[in-house]
Amino acid sequence: MAAPAQDPIYLAALEWLARLNDEDAADQDRRAFRHWLDEDPAHQIAYARAQALWNRFEMVRPAADRMHRRRALLGALASLVAIPALYALSRQHLLADYRTGIGERRRVILADGSALELGSDTALSVSFNDQQRRLTLHRGQAYFHVAADAARRFSVQAADGVTTALGTQFDIKLLDDIVTVSVTEHAVAVRPRPDAQPVTVSAGWQMQYGVSGGAAPARFDQAAVLAWRQDRLVFDDVPLATVLAELQRYQRGPIFLMDAGVGALPVTAAFNVADPQEALRGLAETFPIRLRVIAGYATLVYAR
Repeated sequence: MAAPAQDPIYLAALEWLARLNDEDAADQDRRAFRHWLDEDPAHQIAYARAQALWNRFEMVRPAADRMHRRRALLGALASLVAIPALYALSRQHLLADYRTGIGERRRVILADGSALELGSDTALSVSFNDQQRRLTLHRGQAYFHVAADAARRFSVQAADGVTTALGTQFDIKLLDDIVTVSVTEHAVAVRPRPDAQPVTVSAGWQMQYGVSGGAAPARFDQAAVLAWRQDRLVFDDVPLATVLAELQRYQRGPIFLMDAGVGALPVTAAFNVADPQEALRGLAETFPIRLRVIAGYATLVYAR
């Protein structure tokens, strides 16, 4: 089952709930809703869940009393849908040693002299002892320039895998449970999961891994991969769903892909991360998608 924030039936139920609570709702809206409800038992279940969410939302009045229009109402609902997952995620990273906010980049010098650059919405922990230098990338993206120390290996855990430096510079991105390791100098050893054999990845090569294991290393465009260090995002034939996930790291409000069918559209583009909404508008002008910005917060992306 899809997560609530991405389940298209659940999102449709939320939109019906918002439409029916709109002061301008008409009889034809109610007839269309009854038709939708009778189409599939799953619609009834989703709508019951949406109503339960609305009942929880009712408890935050009187702020809700000011929300009469459909756009504001749906924005509040979309925000509430995201709260449980976002709260759980933040709880995991409260004790991270280094964090960046939305749109922030940060440079860090570690005790061993290694230099890190953290990208937007990134959380990272550091654990050094006499035997090893161990870091954990909880979320986001970081560039590592590792100081030499023959007595202590330097390794970074991201998701279930571990990347060990072999005297090097490299970039690691954790996005939607997919880890991308891009090496710009020397080499690293990537173990995509605890029971896997390490794979040596040399400069100019990139490796991805996730829950299903690791892919074979491939060549990559260094300028495109590291563009985030100049506050830019560069995509070359990247699925729209991945582009939206990347832009999400630079936008405070959630982005919902309402029609999964357009998620595979290949995108080749470059954006300035300072204005993700401008990037989204550019996508809408170029591709068969349309946007709805709800209450100035949540962005819904539909097929056009």
